[in-house]
Amino acid sequence: MELLHGKIIAEKIKAETADEVKALNTQGIHVRMAAVVASSDASVLSYVRSKVKNAAKLGIIMDVVDLGASPSQHELEECVEKLGADPAIHGILLELPLAPSLNQDRVLDLIPAIKDIEGLASTNLGKIIAGREHEAFLPSTPLACIMLAEMSGGLSGKRVGIVGRGKTVGRPLVGMLLNRDATPIVCHTRSGDIAELLKGCDIIVVAAGKAKLITDRHVRAGQIIIDAGINSVNNQIVGDVDAELVQGAGVAALSPVPGGVGPITSVLIFRNLVMAVKRQHHHSTT
Repeated sequence: MELLHGKIIAEKIKAETADEVKALNTQGIHVRMAAVVASSDASVLSYVRSKVKNAAKLGIIMDVVDLGASPSQHELEECVEKLGADPAIHGILLELPLAPSLNQDRVLDLIPAIKDIEGLASTNLGKIIAGREHEAFLPSTPLACIMLAEMSGGLSGKRVGIVGRGKTVGRPLVGMLLNRDATPIVCHTRSGDIAELLKGCDIIVVAAGKAKLITDRHVRAGQIIIDAGINSVNNQIVGDVDAELVQGAGVAALSPVPGGVGPITSVLIFRNLVMAVKRQHHHSTT
């Protein structure tokens, strides 16, 4: 079984992004982004700290706007609108999950499309579904899944099982796969026996948020399995796939957790940011 490590792809993207940032800086354009935190979730704060470090290594300025554990919807929306109107801020991240009382979709749709570097606002997702990816910012995790799947061959004509229909992975992935001439098959909690659906697929992408959900019962020999799950079990990070069991079933390739999708996801946001800077600069000079 081949292990699909994301590090090589991530390092290449990182090096290209660092060069692009350096070039922009020499033009007097200081690449800057903002991350908005509205939650007391410890994992959110941990991820933000990691992003700040990675941004600094690339020469990117990253502001963290921490609104505390329970800001009002109005406070959060006002903050995002202010960042959206600030020409010095090129990209905005809304760190998820938000505090339970907050409406995530309303806030995401307040991020200007040209600063939506996570690609999660409905305008951006609409462009993907409409087949206009060149106008969109592609969401990082679905794109990382696609990049790993392409390590083992193209997607055209392939049947791709998607486990999970969430807004950050499953839903955008459907459109992105259609744009690459693949045939997506979406499995979710109401799909019945998903094993029957998945065994007919060439590639399986799992983003359900449930530790070791996919076992040897769901797969067959020769398949490519991309695991986009991150779960903490007994102080260990595990995916949505039971790696030992699917390996025993003879799958051709599997992305490990950690080390598969994650490294690529974390750098794609910065690549989107560079693209956002270029688009904004182009708009301001035309």
